[in-house]
Amino acid sequence: MTLSKGSDPEALFRDYGPWLLRTLQHKFGKEVADDLLQETYLRVTRHAATIEILKPKAFLLQVARNVFLSDYRRDQNRFALEQPLFATRAQPAAADQVEIVVLKDIILGMPVKLRDVFLLSRFGAMSHQQIADHLGISPKTVEGRMIKALAYCAAQLRE
Repeated sequence: MTLSKGSDPEALFRDYGPWLLRTLQHKFGKEVADDLLQETYLRVTRHAATIEILKPKAFLLQVARNVFLSDYRRDQNRFALEQPLFATRAQPAAADQVEIVVLKDIILGMPVKLRDVFLLSRFGAMSHQQIADHLGISPKTVEGRMIKALAYCAAQLRE
């Protein structure tokens, strides 16, 4: 199905919305899928009059992925700005120790394939290409697993 310029986003989401929601739930988890779907709809609505959509499913999935990555980057930037420039204590406080235990439990509860990529990226300081070479997978697979690992962490932290 090819949609011409000025296509109706309502029809696009009526035809492909349920598929997109299921796909987002599978890729990013049920916790974030609804928000991603809504933001994807808003972005598509803003630009539907100016673009020609040749492959609706691929287009919608790419817009949703871009929304997820934009949100992730914004959250990472916000987190970096909230961190103190210099740590003032040598020993972690009791609350910090609890957070460390919670984070360890989240990481240990992660599926093995996601955990391997997450640990190599975050604690091994490896690039996606280095991880791909190390694990014998493609960089795209590394990227996908990293996105799923971060979504998993976010979902667990919300609980």
